[in-house]
Formats: sequence, C-alpha cells, structure tokens
Amino acid sequence: MSLITALNELLGERYVVTTPTDFAGHLEEERGLYKGTSPALVKPENTLEVSKIVKLCSQFNTPFVAHGGNTGLVGGGVPKDAVIISLERLNKIEQVDVLNLTMTVEAGAILADVQTAAVEAGAYFPLSLGAEGSCQIGGNLSTNAGGVHVLRYGNAGELVLGLEVVLPDGQIWNGLKSLRKDNTGYDLKALFLGAEGTLGIITRAVLRLYAHPKSKAVALIGCASFKEALNTFHSARNQASDVLNACEVFSDFALSLAEKHIDGVKNPLEGQHAVYMLLEFASADGSANLNDLMETALTEAFEAEWVEDAVIAQSGPQMDAIWALREAIPEAQKIEGGSIKHDVSVPVSSVPDFIERASTLVEGLISGVRVCAFGHLGDGNIHFNLTQPATMDKQDFLDQWTKTNQAVHDLVTQMHGSFSAEHGIGQLKTGEMKRLKDPVELDLMRKIKASLDPENLANPGKVLPSQD
Repeated sequence: MSLITALNELLGERYVVTTPTDFAGHLEEERGLYKGTSPALVKPENTLEVSKIVKLCSQFNTPFVAHGGNTGLVGGGVPKDAVIISLERLNKIEQVDVLNLTMTVEAGAILADVQTAAVEAGAYFPLSLGAEGSCQIGGNLSTNAGGVHVLRYGNAGELVLGLEVVLPDGQIWNGLKSLRKDNTGYDLKALFLGAEGTLGIITRAVLRLYAHPKSKAVALIGCASFKEALNTFHSARNQASDVLNACEVFSDFALSLAEKHIDGVKNPLEGQHAVYMLLEFASADGSANLNDLMETALTEAFEAEWVEDAVIAQSGPQMDAIWALREAIPEAQKIEGGSIKHDVSVPVSSVPDFIERASTLVEGLISGVRVCAFGHLGDGNIHFNLTQPATMDKQDFLDQWTKTNQAVHDLVTQMHGSFSAEHGIGQLKTGEMKRLKDPVELDLMRKIKASLDPENLANPGKVLPSQD
C-alpha cells in the first residue's frame, strides 16, 4: 500500500489533494521567493486524524509540514517533498471562559474570528497583525508572531496558557491547561512556540484574554528625528504607562509611499516631518477621557521641542484613518519596486542610533538606495526595508540582498539585537542562524530537535541550519 492510498483510506479522497495545480497556493509563500513540492495536501478534521497522518508519514519516511493561513514571510511553510497538513478544518472556538479570561481554540481558527469571539463574550484577545483576516492561530503560535500590541501584551507566545501538540512520532501531548500558576516541571509549551512546526504540530491552544478596551485615543505625531520620537515615547510612557497600547513609527519616505500608492491614505498633519509616530492609548474604563490624557502626555514633548506637530483623532473613523497610514506601508513599498527586507530588533533605547548607522551603511553599499524604515518603536522592532534606487534595475538591486542583509545583521548583532524580531527563521534566514547564533545555542537546539524528531520529518530544512 502506498502513502497516498493510506491517506485516502484515512480521510477519504475528498480531503486528499494530489494534483499540484489544485493546491498551488500552498506551494509558494507570499513574497514568491520560494516554490516547493509536495506529494499531497491533506485536510484532517481533528487532532486524532492529524496524529494518524503523522504516523503514516513516519511509516513511509515522508516529511510533513503543517499549514495555517500561509501568510509567513520567511518560507517556513514551503514544503520540500513534504506532505502538507492543512489545519483549515480544525477551526472551532471551543470555549470562552470570561471568569477565567481564557479561550480554548483549534489551531485552524482565523485570528480575526478569535478576536471577534472574544469581543462577543465581553473580553479581548490583543494579538493584532496585518494578516489577521487570513492567518490562523496555530501559525501565529508556531512563529511566535508579534504585531502592534507587543508593547503592552507581549508576543503571541505570551498569550498562551496551554497547548495540545501532535509530536513527530504521532503521539498527542495534551497540555491544555488554563492555569496561570503551574510550577510542576519543565514548561514544555515553550518548546513549540516559535519552533515553526519543526518539533511538532500545534492543534489546540488555551489563550489568555483581557478586559475589553472601552475607551481609546489615537494620535499622529510629527518629529524631526527618530531620537525625538523616542524621547516623546519615553515621556508618554512615564505619564500613561497603564494605558499605552501601541507605539508605531515610520519615516517620511515610508509615509510618502503610502500616500502615493494606496487610495484614501492621507497625512492629516500640515507640513513635512522626518519621522512620524502613532500613539494609541486604551482602557477598560469606559469613562476615561483618553484624549485629554493624550494631550497632557504630549505637553512635555511639545515644550521640549521633541514634537513639531500632532493631531489627536476625534472619532472612530479618524482613528482608523491614522492607523491606515501605518498599515498601508508594506503594500505601498511592494508597488514602488524591489525591496530588501530586514525584520530586526534592538534595545528600544538604541533604535535611533541603529537607524542612523544602518542607513549610512546601506547607502555606502548601494548608491541611491531609499531607506523605508517603519515598525514597532515601543518594543524595538524595526522593519528596516530598502527600496530600489529609482535608476537601478530591479533584479540588479535584489542581487544585493545577501550582502546587504549580512551587513545590517552584523550591525544588529553588534548592538545586542536580533536579526529576526517577529517573522521567524523559516528557510530564508537559516544561513544567518549558522553565521550569527552562538554555537552552544545551536547545539542545544539540534539536541532538542534530534530528541523529538530523530527521523527529521517535521518541517525539515527550516529554522536549524545544516551542519555541512
């Protein structure tokens, strides 16, 4: 009996797709950098079926990779002759416990649906990403996704209390605890958060919920430099740390691309500013006047001349319009031309220095390069992206990717930062793992991988570099 025959017997032919053109979207990642191969896409209905699929893959010595919304940016879900296990049918929101402030969900639940279910129950799930309408919780946890609210609530992994995982040998580990205190040995769930499916497949999770914000304030602030933006953030944090919900930053060039390419995007500030910052306050207190608090928080920054201009949204649509400026930047940069990406983090205090030094560095490597810097100032995660020079051929520009990445990542490492802040490693950054990670750390990771997946069948070729 062949693997495909066995899968058909297990799931039924309807849920085993073997014609590549019928699942072509699962063979590529969003940026089109990688295209994979797979003998089949399978669609299990529950954890037990996932377990049986994994056992069959082990029996036939065939790799497997779990798929969520396929919105990753580092090629982590692109298969290499691996069976694709789509979790789209494991999409139930099983329980919302508002007294315990927890929610139990299957891994295929869409992030936006999880957010909505929390709101309908009178609670709040704070993970928020650009792809939230299509990404799935299992993928968010497997990549330890970040997003715009890390400043207040932490990464995706910090929003998890318990997990259920199918291990590479098909065993099911049920760690679906909804406890905030459980000091009974190793924190096993931490192994799978950010492991990108290389140690097993997350099938269910218990998520942390929070009180639903009933009041919000959003401001767009114009500054002369990233240093002034950082000073303004520091001042606002000192005065309103209990309600500070997000702090985003973007350069004038990044904003100009959004206004140029995305319909309806318009800068509400008069004049031009080198750097723009978005501040959001949020509170569960419906009577809180957060606009007044925002104005008070910005007073010191104005008096210190860190702020050149600012506007505070006066309505929900105005808040959305300010957020639209930030959210439009990635798509606008794509339209503008070729991009070389850097998803990096440094200590928050080092962000201005990093951007200044990195800009000088890349301008010395590529004449006329245009720096498109934006990201999450509040947690030190900057998307230091480069747009091709106006007079340079796109492919000639993209050919500079590796040397530019290495130069920027070397600088990040010198500044005690990370060359992958929130997107993960996938296959895009395994070379940098080998080049920049501490050898002892890599050795520990390999030992964990070998212990849980001695056959190397769980999403091989991702996260860990080869030992060649």
